[in-house]
Amino acid sequence: MKTPKQIDHIGTIEKIENGVISVSILNVSACAGCHAKGACSMADMKEKSIEIIDYSNQYKVGDKVNVAYRESLGWVALLLAYVLPFVMVLLAMFVTAAFTDNELWIGLNGLIILVPYYAVLALFKHKLKKTFSFTIQKIV
Repeated sequence: MKTPKQIDHIGTIEKIENGVISVSILNVSACAGCHAKGACSMADMKEKSIEIIDYSNQYKVGDKVNVAYRESLGWVALLLAYVLPFVMVLLAMFVTAAFTDNELWIGLNGLIILVPYYAVLALFKHKLKKTFSFTIQKIV
C-alpha cells in the first residue's frame, strides 16, 4: 500500500497551553532552496506559527520538531478556499445574466453567493480543524 505524500517543516516549539502546541517554522519559497538562492531576497522567507493539538506531554518549549501535513489535504483546502467559491461566483453571475442585463445585479449576485458559502464553512470550522490537522514528531 502506498503511503500518502506529506509536507514536512522543521520548527521550534514556542509555547504550550492546554494541549495546544505553537510551533514556529520558517516558510521558504521554492526558489529559496535552489542553487541560485543567493539571488533571492529575504522576502522569500517568512516565519509562521502553527498550532498543533497534542496531549501527550512529551514536548517542551524550545524542542526542535518536525511538523508534517498530508499533501492531499492541501489540495482539498485549495479546492474549498479558492476553486469552489470561484466556480460559485461564475455560476451565479451566468445565471443572473440569463435573467437580466443589469450588470450591477449580476456583480452583486456573484458576491452575495459567497456569504452563505463562507457561513457554512464557518459552521463546520471545528470539523474542518480536525480534518486539516498537523502531526508533530520530536527531532532527536
